[in-house]
Amino acid sequence: MNETDIGLSELPEGWVWTTLEDVSKLNPRIDKHSIDDNLEVTFLPMKCVEELSGSITLSETKYFSEVNRKSYTPFQDGDILFAKVTPCMENGKIAIAHDLKNGIGFGSTEFHVIRLWEEQSREFSFFYFLQQKFRQEAKRAMTGAVGLLRVPTHYMRKVPIPLPPLPEQHRIVAKIEELFTKLDAGKEELLQAKARLKRYRQSVLKSAMEGKLTEDWRKKHGGEIEPASVLLDRILKERREKWEAEQLEQMKAKGKMPKDDKWKNKYKEPLGPDTSKLPELPEGWMWVTLPQIGELNRGKSKHRPRNAAFLYGGQYPFVQTGDIKQANGLIGHYNQTYSEEGLKQSRLWPSGTLCITIAANIADTAILGFDACFPDSVVGFLPEKDHCNIRFVEFFLRTAKGDLERYAPATAQKNINLGTLKGLAIPFPPLAEQNVITEEIDRHLSVADAVEATVDAELKRSDALRQSILKQAFSGKLVPQDSNDEPAEKLLERIKKEKTKRETEQKTNRKAKKQLALFEH
Repeated sequence: MNETDIGLSELPEGWVWTTLEDVSKLNPRIDKHSIDDNLEVTFLPMKCVEELSGSITLSETKYFSEVNRKSYTPFQDGDILFAKVTPCMENGKIAIAHDLKNGIGFGSTEFHVIRLWEEQSREFSFFYFLQQKFRQEAKRAMTGAVGLLRVPTHYMRKVPIPLPPLPEQHRIVAKIEELFTKLDAGKEELLQAKARLKRYRQSVLKSAMEGKLTEDWRKKHGGEIEPASVLLDRILKERREKWEAEQLEQMKAKGKMPKDDKWKNKYKEPLGPDTSKLPELPEGWMWVTLPQIGELNRGKSKHRPRNAAFLYGGQYPFVQTGDIKQANGLIGHYNQTYSEEGLKQSRLWPSGTLCITIAANIADTAILGFDACFPDSVVGFLPEKDHCNIRFVEFFLRTAKGDLERYAPATAQKNINLGTLKGLAIPFPPLAEQNVITEEIDRHLSVADAVEATVDAELKRSDALRQSILKQAFSGKLVPQDSNDEPAEKLLERIKKEKTKRETEQKTNRKAKKQLALFEH
């Protein structure tokens, strides 16, 4: 193939442009009738292929009879598996099938299977498909429904690929593997650093919620601060007084003033936690529930008619579970808004509300940085004003996330309910200590955040270096050319001859089998 004829870049001397159709068989079939039902084969779902590394993990062994051959893609040892569906393709789910049980595998129908003809390096092709540039170009060719796009077979057949001399293919692969091994070692160290930072954050939060972070502060100020029990009594007293005032106001508006105080018995005191199995808290602390120290209610969003356009596009922020998951404690942006009609079927929660997800992402938490609505998959908590540090509660819920997730039923859509959160026991220090604890947590976590930002920058640099190495490799700049290598043009001629020979043999065999079947009948 002449690159000047099709607008491709100029290749190094001895290389040629070709197509995948010329050098491989795409999505080859398997003669299912020639395989015994009791033969063991490898079963390989999409999830077993790791992104970018090409590693295959967690594959299963099944008997051939157990595989629904119409529902899975067949392949064999040495085949290249290329994920054709979004987002797997963009994320680099590509692998070379190897160590298959009896050399045969079945996997997701979302794989393109590429079987190279002889005298080629499979690893060379694997690395070529691993290029971000290749995957970006393939993405533009994708077809299908939005959210489930696929790289079509006809695109893969005609996609241009560079073909160097075979010895140079091997030299390129060896150099890539050498450099990638060094990058992988560095990346592993960075990932371990991220894991250590995660453990450090968890340790800081745990220490804070057990009172260890402010132990010295308590020794110094213990006699000066109001115990949490006194604070809770005041919260409950003020809340009851507020309720009674509101009830009297309502009765007055209706012209029905009470004759006695029996109406006060309708007030429902929020329940405290069961502390029988809870650990002892530092002096001055106590266990409470969220309803004792504030309002706890589900968000409201009826969406009737469901997702009607007139409900959206107004001035009122509409926060969803994904916004909370990405917020890192404070919600500073949103992706959707409600109109006036949307607001009518919802509720506008004030800035400072703690949002807790109870569906999809379980127990993710963040505090509203603005007034906003949210759906009933989110619970809002509003603390009693000036009596509770909302950030202390948010930090505690981060430590309780694992326990809350265990309350979620084992269904496809995990969720917890409002009752789970109502009964949750929360350590409640004196207000002054709550403020000191949040300051100490901020100080420790800000250091961890700064370190992690550096680690993330290095990970991005590692990925960029990886792509730079691939770019150099497939432009002929990674290893020197050798004038003694047989030109790729001759290699391509042999590949095409081998392809033609194999295809002719396969057609002859199929024809013979059909004739034999007719004769037997």
